[in-house]
Amino acid sequence: MNKKDRALIVINELEKCYPETPIPLDHRDAYTLLIAVLLSAQCTDKKVNEITPQLFRLADNPHTMVKLEVEHIRKIIQPCGLSPAKSKAIHRLSEIIIEKHFGQVPKTFEELEALPGVGHKTASVVMSQAFGVPAFPVDTHIHRLMTKWKLTNGKNVIQTEKDAKRLFPRDKWNKIHLQIIFYGREFSPARGTQNDFIYEMIK
Repeated sequence: MNKKDRALIVINELEKCYPETPIPLDHRDAYTLLIAVLLSAQCTDKKVNEITPQLFRLADNPHTMVKLEVEHIRKIIQPCGLSPAKSKAIHRLSEIIIEKHFGQVPKTFEELEALPGVGHKTASVVMSQAFGVPAFPVDTHIHRLMTKWKLTNGKNVIQTEKDAKRLFPRDKWNKIHLQIIFYGREFSPARGTQNDFIYEMIK
């Protein structure tokens, strides 16, 4: 079985399991999604969703966020981890969005990745989930499962993203990356019981 054959099985099985793919991070618009994704680095979506309501009650747009002291932001987001760096990034990227983008989250990869604390994966999530632009954000679940399913050599997330984009149809990228995340959490966690039936079908 070659990679294309395995990819087709993955597409079909994931569609059976997850015909609907709600966005895991609670948000209201592109800005609150951007902040939530930034906070999710080395933190679970569940924990982020517990923290953001308090933050967004105080500031759910860049204009109100810049009025908060960095230390105030840090105290609120501390349970997410890496709070010193994340709080500074949130404050500064909000300033830049106001200064350079008229208060609106930019809609290109280049402009998003130029913001403090925003890497390629974060930009990809915002582009796909906020703006509907085809993208394939690769998180640890996707990298691990793509390697396990022999759809990539697993050298790094950059190669995994290239292989995913080559194997899966462009119009499915935004949905299937979420489907793989949901599947990994439910059937093939990094630790604990393994019940990866897709692997059994394609190994």
